[in-house]
Amino acid sequence: MQKDKQNDASWQSSVNEIETLIREYGNDVLRTAYMYVKDAHVAEDIFQEVFIKVYKNLSTFVGNSSIKTWIIRITINTCKDYLKSAYNRRVVPMTDYREDAISTESDYDEVEKRDTNHLIKEAVLSLPAKYRDVVMCVYFNDMSIAETAKVLNIAEGTAKSRLARARQKLKDVLEGRVSDEF
Repeated sequence: MQKDKQNDASWQSSVNEIETLIREYGNDVLRTAYMYVKDAHVAEDIFQEVFIKVYKNLSTFVGNSSIKTWIIRITINTCKDYLKSAYNRRVVPMTDYREDAISTESDYDEVEKRDTNHLIKEAVLSLPAKYRDVVMCVYFNDMSIAETAKVLNIAEGTAKSRLARARQKLKDVLEGRVSDEF
């Protein structure tokens, strides 16, 4: 009976810890997953899978990096596994269709902001993986260069140079798209 109470207390402590991690890092995980898989429903599935992995492996976390870095690394690896999977290569995603109705100035501003965000997201997604990964860590997950280097298993200098190259590539892509529109 005493052992059951200890197990229940231990289990409840783990659940509380996972809930805290989900509240603290859940948005980062979901955003990272979405940027990789480009599908909200799949990103939500990956989110769940990531936190199941975190729950199962939390006792193995040794603290060589921050918990956020560890969780984002799990997220990136889970996304890469999904993208390599046979299931992903065979399934054709359905896209949501929605017509934008613009009736006021604020509606126009909102649509313009959404279009700009979409343009930037598409530009980031068009980058080669080594640059996209650095941009996502630094700008979308608010990681430092040191944390980014740990997550991606690269040297800090490499992370800095990839970020600089990624910025230049983004600038070239975005300036090219903007000049094409006018």
